[in-house]
Amino acid sequence: SSRCGTDQAPVRDGRALRRPDDTHRQHHHQPTPCQHNREFAATCDHLSLPHHSLKAVEKMTKKVLCMTPGPIEFEARVLQEFASEGVSHVDKTVIETFGQCLEKMRKVFLAPDGQPLLVAGSGTLGWDMVGANLVNAGDNVLVINSGYFGDNFGECLEAYGASVTHVRAPVGSQPSPADLAKALTSGVKFKIVTITHVDTSTGVLAHVKDFAATIRRHQPDAVIVVDGVCALGGEECRMQQWDLDVVLTGSQKCIGVPAGLSLLVIRPRALKAFEKSTSKAKYYVDWRKWLPIMQSYEARKPSYFATPSVNHLFALNKALDILLDDGGMEKRFLEHRLVGLAVKDAIKALGCSFVTDADSGAHTLTCVRFPAGVAGSDLLPKVYKRGVALSGGLHKQIKTQYFRIGHMGPSSRRLDHVMKTIQAIEDSLVECGFKVPQRGKAVLAIKALEDIIPIQPCCSAKSVCDSCPAPAPRQVLTSASRL
Repeated sequence: SSRCGTDQAPVRDGRALRRPDDTHRQHHHQPTPCQHNREFAATCDHLSLPHHSLKAVEKMTKKVLCMTPGPIEFEARVLQEFASEGVSHVDKTVIETFGQCLEKMRKVFLAPDGQPLLVAGSGTLGWDMVGANLVNAGDNVLVINSGYFGDNFGECLEAYGASVTHVRAPVGSQPSPADLAKALTSGVKFKIVTITHVDTSTGVLAHVKDFAATIRRHQPDAVIVVDGVCALGGEECRMQQWDLDVVLTGSQKCIGVPAGLSLLVIRPRALKAFEKSTSKAKYYVDWRKWLPIMQSYEARKPSYFATPSVNHLFALNKALDILLDDGGMEKRFLEHRLVGLAVKDAIKALGCSFVTDADSGAHTLTCVRFPAGVAGSDLLPKVYKRGVALSGGLHKQIKTQYFRIGHMGPSSRRLDHVMKTIQAIEDSLVECGFKVPQRGKAVLAIKALEDIIPIQPCCSAKSVCDSCPAPAPRQVLTSASRL
C-alpha cells in the first residue's frame, strides 16, 4: 500500500491499523506548527487528558532548534520511520531493511571491500569493539590526540591491556605529520593507530588522509582506526582510497538518526588482525558473534544473537537514502564544507574568535570563545530563550571559555537553521552588553549560500522544529509499504 496521498488506514493481516491522529479526532486541539507537539497532542488525546493539561504539555514540550554537536535536528521523514509500529525482529521486513542498511553503509563509508557492522549502542561501543577484538595485552597503540575524545579512546584501549602512546598538540591544534612521523620512527612497533576525525570537544578536524599516508610510509602493517562519530557523513572520508582499516560512528550526528546505533565498517587488514587476536574477555562486543549475523542479514536470511533495534533500523535505512540521494556523498561533503565555512565567517563578523587554528576547524561544528566580558552562564540561556540550543565547553583545560555550535546533517542542507542560530547568538551577545561590529552582517554570511543551498527545503525534507509548517498527518507504516 502507498504511504502517502491516501485517507485509508493501512492494513496488516486484514486489520486496520489506527493512526495516532485517528484517536478521538473530535477532541483534537488546533494543530501546532511543530510535528513534535502534534504527536504529543495525539498521545494526550488518547489518554483523555483534560484540555488544560494538554495545553500545559504543549507549553512544556515547545520545540527548540537543536544545534548542539549531537544529537542534532532530525528530518521528519526519518522520524516517521522511527515512529513505525512494532515489528518482530525476525519479520521479513526487518531482515530486508537490515540487509539494505548494511549495503548502503559501504557506500556512505566509501568502502566497497568493507564488512559493515551495525549494533544497538552508542558510538562509544565502537571503541569497546576495537579494544575487545583487536587489542591483546601489551599491544602498542598510538593515539593521534586532538582533544577529550582522543584521551578517552586511549583510556578505553588501556582497559583492554594496550600500551598507549599519545601524540598531542596544544588545545585547538592537531599534531603535524612530522610529529606523527617522529612517533612512528621511535623504534616502537604500533599494532593500532587511532585518529579522531573530528574531536567534538575542540572542533579540530584531523587531516586523516595525510596521517594515513604517513602511517603507511613508516609502519605499513599498522591497523588505522578512525573515530568518525562527529564526522562520518559530513566530513570527507574515503575509507578504501585512503587505506583506513576501521571507521566507527554513532547514529545521532551526521548520519541523522536518534542515538542508539553503533556503526562500524571493517576492512581486510583489520579482519586479519582480528583473526589472530587472542583476547577472550568479551561477549556482546565479540565480532565472532556479530560477523555471521551481519553476513546472514546481507544474504536476507534470519539470524539471531541479540535483538536489533528495529525502529532504529527503519530510520537508518531512510537516513542512508537521504545521504546517498541527490548527489550522494560528494554533495554531502560539499554542503558541510560550505555551511561550516559560512558559520565561521558569520562568527568572525560578530567579533568572536575560535578555539581551533585556522587550518584545523571542522565543517560539522564550530567552537567559539566567549568574548571578553561575556560569560557562558549568561549567554547560552539567552540563546536558548530565543529558541536555539547550543552546547557549552567540554575540554577540561578551557571548559568555561567557549561554546559549541553543531551544523551537520539536515542543518547542512538548509540555511534557515544556521541563520536562526547566528541571529540568536547575535541578539544574545547584544543583550549581554557586547558590541557587535556590524549588526546583521553575520546572517548575510549565511544567506550568501542561498543559490547553492536552499533556505528551506521541500516539505519532505523538513526537520522537526518550530519554524517548520505543520506536516501532513503521519501514516502508521506497514511492512508491505516499506518493501
